[in-house]
Amino acid sequence: MTKANTIIYRSSQTDCATCPLKAKCCPNTPNRKTVHSIHEVARDVARRIAKTPEYLASRCERKKVGMLFALLKRIMKLDRLRLRGLTGATDEFTLAATVQNLRRMAKLMSHGPPLTG
Repeated sequence: MTKANTIIYRSSQTDCATCPLKAKCCPNTPNRKTVHSIHEVARDVARRIAKTPEYLASRCERKKVGMLFALLKRIMKLDRLRLRGLTGATDEFTLAATVQNLRRMAKLMSHGPPLTG
């Protein structure tokens, strides 16, 4: 294992010499050398999970929440809490979330009720 948490695999020359894919795999070298991360198994699991419909739905929900936090941080300047302690932080965040919800409600109410058929 290397410092970069990788495992280097080197095939033997005899294995490569008898392989029918040698011309495509390693035409200019006598044998094959590949580098694999020790975390490749975990990455394969993550890739498999990422293809499921549940993951796609979860990603959409996380994006909505992430956008709300981005709005709080950038637009409403909540990048730094000014009140001290856990209760102060809780109060400040609750007030900011309330303001955010009131802004959204004002936008919805300014359009008026939906028109019916």
